[in-house]
Amino acid sequence: EYMAMEKLYDLHADERFDLVVVDTPPSRNALDFLEAPKRLTRFLDHRLYRVLMAPTRGVMRAVNVAAQAFVRSVSKVVGGEVFDDAIAFFQAFDGMEQGFKERAQKVMTLIESPATGFVLVASPRRDTVAEARFFADKLAEANIAVSALIVNRMHPRFSDALPEALSAHADTLEGTDLGGLFRNLADFALVSGREEEHLSGLTEQVEPAPVVRVPFLRSDVHDLDGLRLVADHLFGRTA
Repeated sequence: EYMAMEKLYDLHADERFDLVVVDTPPSRNALDFLEAPKRLTRFLDHRLYRVLMAPTRGVMRAVNVAAQAFVRSVSKVVGGEVFDDAIAFFQAFDGMEQGFKERAQKVMTLIESPATGFVLVASPRRDTVAEARFFADKLAEANIAVSALIVNRMHPRFSDALPEALSAHADTLEGTDLGGLFRNLADFALVSGREEEHLSGLTEQVEPAPVVRVPFLRSDVHDLDGLRLVADHLFGRTA
């Protein structure tokens, strides 16, 4: 998360790019990324960090007796070699703390800026909707609004009729080709209705953000033509 934060800072500062898109992993990992700047700042300001850095700066004598005892205790618990490796790791960053803190603060400002948009992407399954709602809650706690919701792999609904009515009509046509088609139509209506039920709470939660539905495509997206088709659905260019 910290390296990703640094990379985001570099890309945002690069004048070659007009837009930076961060495609995050599942939402709980994305939260780690969003929290990384604050955690880094808190860590660099923490007394424990200063205590650990004291030996590398030749100021161990200035550290109080309790801190020295703490360092010795930690060294005994984790082992002297592990402790020395940790000190060496932190020593590599000695003198760069202020730069880290300044960049972390700029990334925090960028994340909270109105110029930054958060787009939730979910499929209409109950588990992924729950994950998206969890992330939306966390964004709301941080006073960050959801800019848009994209729902991927939605099953199409070819009729406004209720699944029960379509199924009943299929029964009257049992044994005919048309009966099979009406049975499929009823199944699609049933699945689509369940998906909309799963999504209803999420769409209300992110209001007034726009909700874009991308249908379940006939084949996987693996080439530019597939990407163009997805883009057409995203931006309303389909018939």
